[in-house]
Amino acid sequence: MRLAVLTCLVAIAALCGSAAAASAGSKVVVKTKTYDITGTTGLALMEAMDRKGPKHGFMTHAIAQTGYTVDWDLDDGQDNGVCRMRRANGTLNLFYTYPRVASATTPALQKRWKRFFAGVRAHEETHGRIAREMMRATERSIRGLKVADDPFCYKTRREARQRIKAAYAVYEAKQNAFDAREHRNGGHVEHLIIALIKP
Repeated sequence: MRLAVLTCLVAIAALCGSAAAASAGSKVVVKTKTYDITGTTGLALMEAMDRKGPKHGFMTHAIAQTGYTVDWDLDDGQDNGVCRMRRANGTLNLFYTYPRVASATTPALQKRWKRFFAGVRAHEETHGRIAREMMRATERSIRGLKVADDPFCYKTRREARQRIKAAYAVYEAKQNAFDAREHRNGGHVEHLIIALIKP
């Protein structure tokens, strides 16, 4: 599952003050946390994830989750009325949350769990890959942007914000389409769950 909250903080002509934003080019910062589950069967582990997993919506919990925020460090300048985007450095903060089995398991359950967890991790890392692609596409769309007759760079900044929003919309649609495929009836996630529960 993916955390459907996207934050974009845009700093115009000012450094964000972090080490990640101090050098040229976009950065990716990854943080991973776990929550403990216990159980002696695959079904018990699924029930524990359903109780303790990261919130997904108002009443439900996800097995795992990918969240991200984006910070942009943009610097523009004008020359003879033409405003140019001189710097477009982004920082993608990726947050992964995974379950961790904290109880003893039989060798058979451990084997099923390893397969299940590998599938869950691959799913979440695909969300991360799509987010990284979004960053690259956004950077390409705003790097080198220039607008004529814009002595105070207002038009250039507005255009940069519009391009950032447009890129996010495209890649949010890709995130949602990926989740829809993975979570449909008979889809990959259902197969992972059945393989974990089945003795």
